[in-house]
Amino acid sequence: MTKAALVLVCKRPASGIGKQRLAASLGLEAASRIAEALLACALEDAGDWPGPVIIAPAHPEDYAWGGALLPQRSKVHIEPQTTGNLGQRLNALDHKLRMRGLEQLVYIGSDAPLLGAADYAAAGEALLEHDVVLKPAADGGVVLMASRQPWPMLSGLPWSTVRLGAALADCCRAAGKSIATLTHSFDVDQQDDVVRLIAALKTDQRPARSALRTLACDLIHSKEENHV
Repeated sequence: MTKAALVLVCKRPASGIGKQRLAASLGLEAASRIAEALLACALEDAGDWPGPVIIAPAHPEDYAWGGALLPQRSKVHIEPQTTGNLGQRLNALDHKLRMRGLEQLVYIGSDAPLLGAADYAAAGEALLEHDVVLKPAADGGVVLMASRQPWPMLSGLPWSTVRLGAALADCCRAAGKSIATLTHSFDVDQQDDVVRLIAALKTDQRPARSALRTLACDLIHSKEENHV
């Protein structure tokens, strides 16, 4: 994977921004803490990445914030997202990165902490023979999307819906691209996902994952106590 670049598409965690379904069930503060812990997991992966790393914060004003996320790692490029829906922003970002000469691009968000070395290795191997690699999420989305060619137009896809994964695959096939699909995983969007993390991360020794699991246990335990 030394030739592939990891692109972390993320938002700056803040109360009331993002994770609205989590906030509705766990509260704004808890949702913000989960978002911060999830971002730490994605940064853990970015810090270990053997090739180029690009952090793509949601807003241009978060450029300095993005630049301070991995102080221990050299050669982290910050490329803020532009305006538009997620598909438009990904197309614009992808174009800029490919204009720099990058070819194999592996995109992740900050809400899929079960991603690990085996997943990235599988994506890298699949990119050797396929144009696009997708790792589906249990809720119908994707937790990883990689390509060795420019993405087709993504603006019309049903982002943030259960139909996204299938629509993304159909869009790529319609553009003549070959697709490899990895095993399913899940991302963290609501309370049930936080509960699932407790079991899924039980044996994960990575520090950010251990911290996330501890936080998940504390938040779920606190919510259960408050409802007794």
